[in-house]
Amino acid sequence: MPKNKDAVSRYRWIDERLRSKQKPKPTLDNLIEYVSDKMGTAISTRTIQKDIQDMRQDPELNYMAPIVYERSSGTYRYSDDSFSIGNSPIEEADLQGLEIAIGILEQFRSLPVVQQFEDAILKIAASLKMNREALQHKGLIKFTRASHYKGAEHIPEIVDAIKNLEVIRIAYQSFDRDEPKEHWVEPYHLREYQHRFYLIGKSQQTRGGAVITFALDRVVKLWPTNKHFDEKNFDEASYFQHAVGITVHDGEPEHVLLSFAPRQGKYVKSQPIHASQKIVEDNSTECRISLNVVINPELTMTLLSYGAQVKVLQPKHLAEKMAEEAKAMAVLYK
Repeated sequence: MPKNKDAVSRYRWIDERLRSKQKPKPTLDNLIEYVSDKMGTAISTRTIQKDIQDMRQDPELNYMAPIVYERSSGTYRYSDDSFSIGNSPIEEADLQGLEIAIGILEQFRSLPVVQQFEDAILKIAASLKMNREALQHKGLIKFTRASHYKGAEHIPEIVDAIKNLEVIRIAYQSFDRDEPKEHWVEPYHLREYQHRFYLIGKSQQTRGGAVITFALDRVVKLWPTNKHFDEKNFDEASYFQHAVGITVHDGEPEHVLLSFAPRQGKYVKSQPIHASQKIVEDNSTECRISLNVVINPELTMTLLSYGAQVKVLQPKHLAEKMAEEAKAMAVLYK
């Protein structure tokens, strides 16, 4: 996809000028002038040349625009007069991603920041539902073999169940079982982490009704139950407050002290590991930060991903765990 919204705007203006019946057809200078005028800023020759090339060939854009250059007149045109980038196929995964985003926004309609855009969200949601079948019929949605988010097809039904306080029944295939296990779940919250979606809810099959995290890519089947539960007693902000990722333990958060190599420290400062992150020291030899988090698998995996660029100073048990993992990795490469 385009790197920024300015690129999207430039493609649109180039497309508009090429489709225009205005004669003569535009030269490169005409395109530069037209796009610069529409954007309200000077656009360089190199930028427009790259935009034309991307519109022709960039597989991520997938416009495959039939832009031809008439050498004799020095002008550009579409070889197919009916072509427009507005008619380009929409990836099913992209459309599905938009539907997922809208579903999540609808789930949090009570938040003030979302309420500001409630009308726009509802309009987009209604438009998507109305136009999906029409787009499929016209061949404008391109289906791919695999979606970016396996299990995402369950999201609309789960979001409805969360809003309506409705119990759902799922067949869940965990990694440590040979057969799926059935759960009747009070759904509370949907959360995305590292290109996977997770459902957080209370399983009525567990003792005491424990809150469990279910990965949507392991939900084999989902059924409505037409049964409802009382108002959820669940605060997702507090629940995940001290967690990196989606695994939440019953234990108390711990003070974690990490020493990063200076270069890696620059990255960690720009992309904090957790909201509790604080800089303790920052000099030419190290960048030392502190976290107040529960020790969970996601934190461990994150720290391991930095390799020799980080050292755990506290707590001792986490430092020992990291050392054990490092030794086991070293054995693999002997």
